Amino acid sequence: MLDDLHDRPVKGKVGRPRQKPEVVLADRGYDHDKHRRLLWARGIKPVIARRGTSHGSGLGRHRWVVERGFAHLHNFRRLRIRYERQPEIHTALLVLACSILCWRRLRSL
Repeated sequence: MLDDLHDRPVKGKVGRPRQKPEVVLADRGYDHDKHRRLLWARGIKPVIARRGTSHGSGLGRHRWVVERGFAHLHNFRRLRIRYERQPEIHTALLVLACSILCWRRLRSL
């Protein structure tokens, strides 16, 4: 995955698009010097929680937004447990759920 980062520009500031992220956030499952070395070799700063340390690392503040989005999507029963065998149907339901969530958010403004 890290080798394919240059194929997709990273959104960010106005100007020439970056070809790689500045920082990668990861949880304790990726706490190994091998992963840190791979990221530093590509010029990416790793922010990986260390095993055995307290949970006050601050990673949760940034990841909470993504987890909250997944929680909203899990309110749709068909997305919580995948019943469809074809990925196109699941993708269509996912897009529909995201559209409904955006519409509800815009309606409340």
